[in-house]
Amino acid sequence: MLVLKPPAPLAIPPTTRVVFLAGSIEMGAAEDWQTKLTALLDGELIVLNPRRDEWDASWRQSIQEPKFREQVEWELDGLDRADVIAMWFAAETRSPITLLELGLHARGGKLIIGCPPGFWRRGNIEVVSARYGISLHATWDAFSTAVLTACA
Repeated sequence: MLVLKPPAPLAIPPTTRVVFLAGSIEMGAAEDWQTKLTALLDGELIVLNPRRDEWDASWRQSIQEPKFREQVEWELDGLDRADVIAMWFAAETRSPITLLELGLHARGGKLIIGCPPGFWRRGNIEVVSARYGISLHATWDAFSTAVLTACA
């Protein structure tokens, strides 16, 4: 297994299985669930973890900000390349970017969502998941088990 984080190049062979860890980050608000899930994964797999080690909150949220744009484009490229998108909505976060990514990939057939009761927009996620046949799990254990199964 290989774990890639931005800004690492995404030069991934076409036959390699890839999982993208989309979901709550909100530095300081969400636990590092990406590392927790990665520890459970194994095998011939590439894990794309967008939790950038050297994130700088002072970067302008603008296409004109090179490091910010690099981050967003890395995530978009990784989401498109992934075979599985594991998407965790931590109850204590708002996760607006994850909601955006859900909208972008709801019809793609590669989402597995974990969204516990208490997430402020769980109802929206339930409706979208039901509409597009997305695997939705209310607990960490059910979510992580579904991701492991999909990545096996």
